[in-house]
Amino acid sequence: MNRQLRNYKNTVSQIVNILGDENSAADYLSKCIYSVGMGSNDYLNNYFMPQIYSTSCRYTPEQYADVLIKQYSKQLRTWYKYGARKVVLIGVSQIGCSPSELAQFSPNGTACVERINRANQLFNIRLKSLVDNFNKNLADAKFIYVNAYGIFQDLLENPSSFDFRVTNAGCCGVGRNNGQITCLPFQIPCPKRDEYLFWDAYHPTEAVNVIIARRSYSAQSSSDTYPIDIRRLAQL
Repeated sequence: MNRQLRNYKNTVSQIVNILGDENSAADYLSKCIYSVGMGSNDYLNNYFMPQIYSTSCRYTPEQYADVLIKQYSKQLRTWYKYGARKVVLIGVSQIGCSPSELAQFSPNGTACVERINRANQLFNIRLKSLVDNFNKNLADAKFIYVNAYGIFQDLLENPSSFDFRVTNAGCCGVGRNNGQITCLPFQIPCPKRDEYLFWDAYHPTEAVNVIIARRSYSAQSSSDTYPIDIRRLAQL
């Protein structure tokens, strides 16, 4: 994220040069919509990999969520400092339901790993509060939160309503739940990927991403986004 911020600062400098002055650049950037989703890998490829990383030994789930949000807040404030005003923050989805985590920790390969999902929700609760904090304390800030966790919950609980048939295995992968080794080069994926929630050990399929994107833009439920959806954000 810090590298991306450095790239963004360089881009802002170029925009200032193109438009001629900082005020024109600030006006231009204030109309842009920024979208960022962070946190998944901090859990998937760090906190819940104790054989490699020590974070789960050093922090409780609550403490780890606090650490992540503190760092994230600093990075987002830097974004704001360099012109970002309309910002979409995407919450962490249900990592405990991914084929990778099911393969490792689920007794039956179907039941989601709730201790992981609970940790994800601790992060999301703090992220939603951060939206309130920024909107209250940063001039002209218009931050919104996308509840990817809740939208994905709908897909898990009612897969047939969305034409999904397989919810606990990757379309392409190796081993239990197709989640022990992710999709390999030249491996033949499942024939009907739009029937799967997951493409590989970790990532949702395009069909899932389309649903999340649509509900992020125009909320189907009042819990999909907070305090408004992207469609209304674009109108501000």
